[in-house]
Amino acid sequence: GRIKSKGKQEFGYGKISARIKLPTGQGIWPAFWTLGGNFTAGSEPGVPWPYCGEIDIMEHIGSIPDTSYGTIHGPGYSAGNSIGDSYTLGSGSFSDDFHVFEIEWEFESIKWYVDGNLFNTLTPDDLPLEESYWVFDHNFFLLLNVAVGGQWPGPPDGTTVFPQQMQVDWVRVYQRQ
Repeated sequence: GRIKSKGKQEFGYGKISARIKLPTGQGIWPAFWTLGGNFTAGSEPGVPWPYCGEIDIMEHIGSIPDTSYGTIHGPGYSAGNSIGDSYTLGSGSFSDDFHVFEIEWEFESIKWYVDGNLFNTLTPDDLPLEESYWVFDHNFFLLLNVAVGGQWPGPPDGTTVFPQQMQVDWVRVYQRQ
């Protein structure tokens, strides 16, 4: 399933956060993320991925229940070459209780937090290639989804329990005036 704010609400710099209890299991891939508001799919006018930019506030691989990831995707750093870091709980799993996932997004800086703990900061200086460029200087829309299968998590197997659910308590966006 997926919920998105495209065509309804887009956001620029500020703080974006959500309190979420995550599903778990082989092949389960929940995410709280953003895409550039100029994103195009198919024949729509606009900018294709990854040139529109993508900020993964939280991605989780259900077979690694104590770890979440925060990354960016753009030209020269997308898919398996994204830039980011991970946060691992001291004990338990992200399916045991609700956790707050958030970013603080400024003009040339994005910071990731889990439960108030800073675990990743990226700026244009962190881009990997000379031909890479920062594409996080315009409005983005939000997405919340649970994917099943895919190259990163792999397919579900005999240990995967269905149905699965990602419980979202709230989503908040704070923007500077």
